Amino acid sequence: MEQLENLLLVLARSLVDEPEKVEVSGTESDSRVDLELRVAPEDMGRVIGRQGRTIRAIRTVVKAASVKAGKRVTVEVPD
Repeated sequence: MEQLENLLLVLARSLVDEPEKVEVSGTESDSRVDLELRVAPEDMGRVIGRQGRTIRAIRTVVKAASVKAGKRVTVEVPD
């Protein structure tokens, strides 16, 4: 799970203006990992992107990385 958190952290920090405010937390169960990405309010639009394209791409990359671990992963960006 730590690898997935670090991947999400690196991806998000490369997109935002305030990388020090990026936080990733997660919970893990038997076959599932739930990750929560928090960014500064000003950077929310950068992470979500137009019509959600950027966050969709981030989710795709993290899901592809989770296949190796044999877990299903979800990435949420709370308001």
